Amino acid sequence: MTIDISTFNPFDPTTQQCPFPHYAQMRADSAVHPVPSIGVHLVTKHDLVMTVLRDPQTYSSMFGGSGMPLSSADREKFVDVMAAGYPRVPTMLTADQPDHTRYRRLVARAFHPKVIAEMEPVIREITVGLIDSWIDKGRIEFVKEFGVPLPVRVIAKALNVPDDRLADFKRWSDDSIAGIGTNITVEQRVQAEYGVNEFQHYFAEQINLRRTEPQDDLLTNLLNASIDDDDPEVTDKRQLDMAEMLSIVQQLLVAGNETTTKTLTEMIRLLAENPAEWEKLKADPSRAEKVVEETLRLSTPTQGMWRILTKDTELGGVQLTKGQRIIIVFASANRDEALYDDPDGFNPDREHLRENLAFGKGIHFCLGANLSRLEGKVAAEELSKRIDTITLSDSNKYEYFPSFMLRGLTNLEVEFTAATGAR
Repeated sequence: MTIDISTFNPFDPTTQQCPFPHYAQMRADSAVHPVPSIGVHLVTKHDLVMTVLRDPQTYSSMFGGSGMPLSSADREKFVDVMAAGYPRVPTMLTADQPDHTRYRRLVARAFHPKVIAEMEPVIREITVGLIDSWIDKGRIEFVKEFGVPLPVRVIAKALNVPDDRLADFKRWSDDSIAGIGTNITVEQRVQAEYGVNEFQHYFAEQINLRRTEPQDDLLTNLLNASIDDDDPEVTDKRQLDMAEMLSIVQQLLVAGNETTTKTLTEMIRLLAENPAEWEKLKADPSRAEKVVEETLRLSTPTQGMWRILTKDTELGGVQLTKGQRIIIVFASANRDEALYDDPDGFNPDREHLRENLAFGKGIHFCLGANLSRLEGKVAAEELSKRIDTITLSDSNKYEYFPSFMLRGLTNLEVEFTAATGAR
């Protein structure tokens, strides 16, 4: 069936629920597709997305926030709220080289694979504790009772956030993503920024406490992070200032729980819809990594990301001009027929699995990828160990968060039978 993409609107509620047929049509007919209504081009094929990711000099990440650009009149409405917080400085996600290299150096050690691997016992303890809390019920709302609390507690543990602030932690995360790929009002975006201010003041206080009372946590690591004097790639060897640390912590907060929540929820849905794969996982828990990777490819919680052109260039036969904004659509690239057979199917044994772009590639490859993958692996192992059968409740409406950038189910009712001895 041919899909009309001439009037494609990424904010259309129906399209947001399932954009994949539109992306498939774009890959076939218009791989770099103009969307005049929001003044962007969507880049939809895997090879073209890779071209963009490999050329940060042409395709800049200095696009500001991840929401839609504001008019000058609307920007005025943010003056007071911004003045009440710390400066929103570009780091990591929204920085180019050489600044990006400096940030990456200062943060990378805290996310070294060895450091992340050492978190596995804590992740497993949290996972088992959550399953214990509902294993006798036979039915749960998965997002609320597992998808949200697992990654929230894990990243909160890394940041040493006490249990009595977990609700605030989640609320601050929601405020941080409120305007990402959504069509909320300017007033709603302003209100979300007040929540970001609250987040900033809490963590600024915590960081300052660690100046005199260092702890074994990520905040202390950020505070003490330094660049080697003989590092030839970084000339600006300053330690992170407060605004930079808060920006990085905010990005870790979002990347550390929002995307993982969405991945965990999609994973359990896909396994319930593909009972043969659930049985394979139960019989062989070592398949967990494959299951997580295929979930990431198929669901791609971060559907896309902005870039801005630094010069005139041609991409996929389309002429782009300096200053134009594009969106590289990871979700479309991950279903590219040129790379994946039966791209809409769930097949953890498929080829090229690790070539998926769920975490990006290149200099902006997600630092939290190893942590997210580890949480997914542990969750798959423990869920398949403790649960015998899973089914999706008939009451499910399968409604997705209204964003064309962050895609995930708002809730998911799951019915299950506990494995023998699981209680």
